[in-house]
Parts: sequence; C-alpha cells; structure tokens
Amino acid sequence: MSPTVDAFAALRNPHVRRLAIARFCGVTGAQIVNVAVGWQLYERTNSAWSLGLVGIAELAPVLLLTIPAGNIADRYPRRTIAILAQIVFVIASLSLTAVSYFHGPVSAIYGVIALIGAARAFSQSASSSLLPQLVSPAEFVNANAWMSSTFQLAAVSGPAFGGLIIALTGDATDAYFVAAVLEIVFIVAMIPLPTIWPKDGGKKRRVSDLFAGFSFIRKSPVFLAAITLDMFAVLFGAAVVLLPIYAKDILHVGPSGLGWMRAAPSAGSMVMALVMTRLKPWKRPGRVLLWTVIGFGVATVGFGFSRSFALSLFFLFLTGAFDSVSVVIRVTIEQMITPDSLRGRVSAINYVFVGFSNEFGAFWNGMTASLFGPIAAVIGGGLGSVAVVAVVALFWPALRRIGPLHELTPAEQPELAAQLELHRPAGLGDKGA
Repeated sequence: MSPTVDAFAALRNPHVRRLAIARFCGVTGAQIVNVAVGWQLYERTNSAWSLGLVGIAELAPVLLLTIPAGNIADRYPRRTIAILAQIVFVIASLSLTAVSYFHGPVSAIYGVIALIGAARAFSQSASSSLLPQLVSPAEFVNANAWMSSTFQLAAVSGPAFGGLIIALTGDATDAYFVAAVLEIVFIVAMIPLPTIWPKDGGKKRRVSDLFAGFSFIRKSPVFLAAITLDMFAVLFGAAVVLLPIYAKDILHVGPSGLGWMRAAPSAGSMVMALVMTRLKPWKRPGRVLLWTVIGFGVATVGFGFSRSFALSLFFLFLTGAFDSVSVVIRVTIEQMITPDSLRGRVSAINYVFVGFSNEFGAFWNGMTASLFGPIAAVIGGGLGSVAVVAVVALFWPALRRIGPLHELTPAEQPELAAQLELHRPAGLGDKGA
C-alpha cells in the first residue's frame, strides 16, 4: 500500500526553509545574469556563435574542476563550500556590472563566465549533496519537489525581472548589480545552517577514492540510464540558448519578451513541481521518466514551428513541466541510492552530465543555428530528444522496471539516519512535524 505523504513535511524543517530561501535568491540572481549576458552579447555581436560560446566558456572549468570539487564536498562541510562559492558569484556579478558600465570588451564577458563556471562546479557539488543532511530519507521526494518548486519560482521571476530591468534601463548594468545583491542574500540565508562534516571526511584518501564517483555511477545502471537520458535529451533540446534570436528576429518581442520566454519553462516546472508534492509515489517512475522526456521533445518541436508569441510561451511552459518531472525523478534516484560518504563525488559527476547537456547543448544549438538557421536547430533538437528515449529504453531496460522511489535505499542507511538525528532541529519528530 502506498504511504500517505504530508505535502508540507519537508518545509516544517527550518533548515530546509533556509536552504529554500538561499536557493531562491541564488537562482534568481543566476537567471538574471543569464538573461543579461545573452541579450548583451547578441546586441553587441548579432551572432548565434556568440551565444553558443557562452556554454563552452562555462563548461570548460566545470570539466576541469569536477574531480577536486566532488572530493572537497566529501571532505569538508558542504554549507561552507557553498557559501565560499557564492562569494565568487558575487565577485563575478560585480565584475560584469563593471564591464557593462564601462563598455568593456566581449572577451572580458567570456572570462567572467568562465569564473562563474568554476564557482558553479564547487557550489553544485556541495549544495546538491547538502539536502540529504537536513532531511530524513523518507522525506527526499517531498523535499526535492519543494526545492524544485523554489528553483522554478526563481527561474520564473529571474528572467522576467532581468528582462524588465534591461527594457527599462536600456542595458545590462543594473541587472548585473541586482544579481549581485541577491547572491549576497543567499550567503546570509546559508550562515545559520549547521556545519556538518561528511562521513569519513578526515579519512586519508587513496588515488582510487578520488574517482569513486565514476565507479559508483558505472555500477548503478538505473542512475546511469537516468542521467544519460537527461544529458542527451537536454543537449539536443536546449532551445533556450536561441531565445534571444527568437525574441529579436522571429517573434519581434524585444528584451521584455525574452524575459517572459526565459521564464515560461520555469513556470511550467514550478506548477508541475507543486503538483508533484500532492501526488502519491509512482509505481513505475522509470516509465514516467521516459514518457516525460518524449513530451519534452514534442513540446520543443512545437515551439520551433510556432510563430505566435502566446503559443510559443505555451510550448515553452510544457517543456518546463515535463522537465520538472524528469529532474525530480533523477535527483531522487541519486539521493536515495548514493551513500552519504560518496554524495559529493557522485553529485560532481552528475553535474558534469547536467552541465555538459546544458552548456555544450548551448554551443551545439548555437552551431546548428549558424549552419541551418534557428528554426531548424530547434525542431531538429526536439526530434533528437525523442530519439534518445528509444536508445536509452533499449540499452537500459532496468530503468523501466524500477519500483517506487521511496523504496530505494543507500548502502549505509543506518549511519545516515544516526547522523540526521544529531543535527535535527529541536521539536521535530521523525516526520519533521
């Protein structure tokens, strides 16, 4: 019999609330930067290549720093690492403010984006492996749904707010500065969280331990299938990088329209994430994952064909709704099956997959748009996402057969439960009530 889920269980934990506030402010700031960078580069270069190179500039440091970032997250308090990484984000946003104000060279923008990529490698490894230290394993699905809702709320408001600021001021300077302020709020919200040292954090590492994340994922076919599906589906279907072209040259809606288009997928994700907080556990989440990626690809194709701003927003909304289901399933699988002592390293490898799909996907779509035009790039990408589903379903049939996510368990469940009790806020019972 499926367990009854308290939709607000995770939010009753004050640590989760603080993390949600920090996540909202940090993501809002990052989204404002993304919109501002995209608009500024296309305004200055009028080139799809310039948009695609943003992905490469951010991805390169992620690939270089994945191994050290994951190992650091498994050796030192993840809260502290996340705060230090966010300080770098603040410096980067202020640097972009200066570049925009003084009309600095385009190369300087790419240099700052590379700095953001380096900070993100450490931030992602620490932040994504922090939540399991704050909630019980039984609350993971609910907590992830709420964290996804927070993320998507920020991803809705961030682009819209960023586009509005650019439309009102005529350039990106103020948008970058507002992003820096929001990232400072992230730091303030994270400070009260407990400083938890990862299990075996001080243990001397062998060379093989540095690459333990790779080994764990390789031996976990279900998780490997999930992240492979996500990586290639988003790589082919990353139409978001071409939205400045659609806003300016195809739909003719300007920077405010760009902000709304950047916000539409996140609106869909937020709505779906809120719906998922009320749903009972899926009996076959692997099959749900496959069907949602198909829906993502079909919606991307629909956006590619659309010439109506309202219809384009609708299709973008659908891409976000389908992607939200995919993200919650994939992240929950990761957190449920990974021992806490490996979460930083596994999260780092997972971020390479996600970062590769997002950032290299930006480069890929910029390249295909330059060669074949933006419309063909978007439609072809959507069809490619659908094709990926067939390949993953064929090579990893175990994904279709997994049972409810709450029944998955890591190898060291008792140790993790004991650690959670040490840092559980006073007054919270086993269910966080």
